Amino acid sequence: MRIHLTSVFVDDQDRAERFSTDVLGFVKKHDVPVGGTDRWLTVVSPEEPEGAELLLEPAGHPAARTYRDALVRDGIPLAQFAVEDVRAEYERLRGLGVRFTQEPLETGPVTTAVLDDTCGNLIQLATRPR
Repeated sequence: MRIHLTSVFVDDQDRAERFSTDVLGFVKKHDVPVGGTDRWLTVVSPEEPEGAELLLEPAGHPAARTYRDALVRDGIPLAQFAVEDVRAEYERLRGLGVRFTQEPLETGPVTTAVLDDTCGNLIQLATRPR
């Protein structure tokens, strides 16, 4: 068993696509219309193009919005992305105008930072323990 797909609910798929690809550096994998303005829109890491996909799913369902809003209000990240060097990524992303709710913080063998993805979510960046 392995993780093939996970999702984040987003306010705007176009904005989420731009942020995920132009800012975070992911690569678009699938972009399929599914009715109205919604799309089956996934991104992957360029380092693992056949790896786990992240579905940028419309947050139209009221439960999704309530859940996301509660997480953001409490400062809880919805997802975590691994990076080689949190401090370097923090500086790179801040230079691109990304807003962080938590600056790099060492917690034992892991360093984390939390960013606002501009689409209704907090995302944690973390180094892998060495």
